[in-house]
Amino acid sequence: MEAHLELLLRWGHFLAGITWIGILYYFNFIQASYLKSVTPEAKAEAFQHLVPNALWWFRHAALLTWLLGMGLLLTQGILGKAFMLQGESAVIGMGAWLGTIMFLNVWMIIWPNQKKVLGMVEVPAEDKPKAARIALLASRTNVVLSIPMLFFMASASHAPNGFF
Repeated sequence: MEAHLELLLRWGHFLAGITWIGILYYFNFIQASYLKSVTPEAKAEAFQHLVPNALWWFRHAALLTWLLGMGLLLTQGILGKAFMLQGESAVIGMGAWLGTIMFLNVWMIIWPNQKKVLGMVEVPAEDKPKAARIALLASRTNVVLSIPMLFFMASASHAPNGFF
């Protein structure tokens, strides 16, 4: 039974992570450049319909990825060792730390600032550009962190023996 639970957690973590990082890359590499080049009407339409929906999937995929990852480490009995970067668990622990920072970045920086930009939270008009800039920089930070995070996550089980 425990092996089945671990398999479900692993695959759930994997699929949720693909969704999360895929949307992160979509925001940073596709949507950002698109919104710079469209008419104000098209941009308003996107911010009314597309962006809030994409942000819902983005933040909930981040939450699900993180919860399933923590469940996986717990099921494997290495949660503490991973977060303390001890022994063989240090490699997956680095991935878990980076993923945790990224997860917190989504929920504590990106989402609160995007709510201001989208008008879900009332702020003076002059505060919206600052909120947009903070959300953008936090999102770009997550793009940069995603590269070593993915490296450590994959290396934990796919690196040659003795690589680390």
